[in-house]
Amino acid sequence: MLNSVASASTICFLPKAFPGISKSSFNGIQIRGIRSSVEPYPQMKSYRHPASSVVMMAKREEELKEIRGKSTEEINEEVVLLKGELLMLRLQKSVGNELKSSEFRRMRKRIARMLTVKREREIEEGINKRLSRKLDRKWKKSIVPKPPPTLLRLRAEEAAREAEKAA
Repeated sequence: MLNSVASASTICFLPKAFPGISKSSFNGIQIRGIRSSVEPYPQMKSYRHPASSVVMMAKREEELKEIRGKSTEEINEEVVLLKGELLMLRLQKSVGNELKSSEFRRMRKRIARMLTVKREREIEEGINKRLSRKLDRKWKKSIVPKPPPTLLRLRAEEAAREAEKAA
């Protein structure tokens, strides 16, 4: 039999084997207050190695150094390419191809970091938010659509296959 317990305004079902969770006289929902000092389920601790977050921070700092070393024009070009790559990933997902779902988040974060560095530079130059948006609109209109590198690679691979078949 399962008891129904609401902890921190969420409802979850627990087996009777969990000690420390009081039972009610009826088999309904029991509402408790938010317990910040005590873990709700001490038997189900998740262990995360502290060094893993340190490694991620180091990679992020390294990436930010790399981005800050680029000029604003280079950042703009790379943002356009990454957005094209993101579009290609979305198309591949909609078709049903095998792909890593983590690529979406990685690309979005990289784009966000680049745009953040770009905005930091604008702030240093004294460009306010309103003017920045105006410049962004002007920049977006001036973009000439180019196929992303992955699409170019796919086309080159297909051309190589056709050349092999013809030979």
